[in-house]
Amino acid sequence: MAFNDLLLRAARREPTESTPVWMMRQAGRYMAEYREIRAKHGFLEMCRTPELAVEVTMQPVDLVGVDAAILFSDILVVFPGMGLDLEFAKGEGPVIHNPVRTASDVHNLRISDPIADTGYVMESLRILRGELEHKVPLIGFGGAPFTLASYMIEGHGTRDYEYTKALMWGEPALWAELMEKITETVIAYLSAQIDAGAQVIQVFDSWVGYVAPRDYERYVLPYTTRVIEALTEHGRKVVPEGVPIIHFPNGATSMLDLAQKAGGDVIGVDWRLDMKRVVEQVDERFAIQGNIDPVALFAPDDELERMVVEILEAVGTRPGHIFNLGHGIHKTSDPEKARTMIRFVHEHSARIRGGK
Repeated sequence: MAFNDLLLRAARREPTESTPVWMMRQAGRYMAEYREIRAKHGFLEMCRTPELAVEVTMQPVDLVGVDAAILFSDILVVFPGMGLDLEFAKGEGPVIHNPVRTASDVHNLRISDPIADTGYVMESLRILRGELEHKVPLIGFGGAPFTLASYMIEGHGTRDYEYTKALMWGEPALWAELMEKITETVIAYLSAQIDAGAQVIQVFDSWVGYVAPRDYERYVLPYTTRVIEALTEHGRKVVPEGVPIIHFPNGATSMLDLAQKAGGDVIGVDWRLDMKRVVEQVDERFAIQGNIDPVALFAPDDELERMVVEILEAVGTRPGHIFNLGHGIHKTSDPEKARTMIRFVHEHSARIRGGK
């Protein structure tokens, strides 16, 4: 079996015979095979047990036909090494029992050691590289500084970010200290993933769309830029052509001009902006990842096909397109529908790129 390098070539803006596809949260609860394992193990236990993380990571590669594997893990696994009490509570998602709210909380935070604190992630990546040697590329990932800060400060997921913004606006020096520690942690963690065998890195800024452009430029962009620059430099030390970096600023379609200043190789876009506009706004030095609505997987096949074709035709023959959902796949999605979408992408992109 020949190695499928479509995603690596697309991330480097090299010609591809068809468009590669993967899905955020593709290793997860929409698959019955995942739910069988999850019924026996806690979420963090699965992340921390390489044998389980590897099995779940491989499931969509073998059963759905994606063009890349993404490590089964979570952006918050760095928190315990920083001194935070993290729990994934049933029905609530992540909960940080000692949120960061005061100067002493920030001062007491540690910079996590990626080997001592998250060595299980590196072991999973090493095993996966062997499993995937003749299959598809392996994506590692982590959270961007703002998104990690928001969880850290709020103590859980939210849509308001009142504590986060109050600290950001009211105590800018303390915000800078916090973001420095998170930035150093993320750089070390993702550099270690590259050393362990990750062939692509995605930086998730999942909640940055809740920040106004002026605040993004002042309080967020400098730290994201530092992360991406450090990873770009580190990746070139490990692989001569570099390890492609995907920057996914979810919800930031109103400030793509600013997001591009952070650098990287690929800009990930959600579904809130038409792909024609994305192509116009994203500089040609970047590849583009996205951007079908995740709920499109509940549409009838003919409508799903129409949406896929619309996106592919908007990109046209521009090099460097990675097809993905605009965010994670929904837990009630049908894996068969995901397979159908992937087939549509491969068939129609081959036609469009072949000029037919």
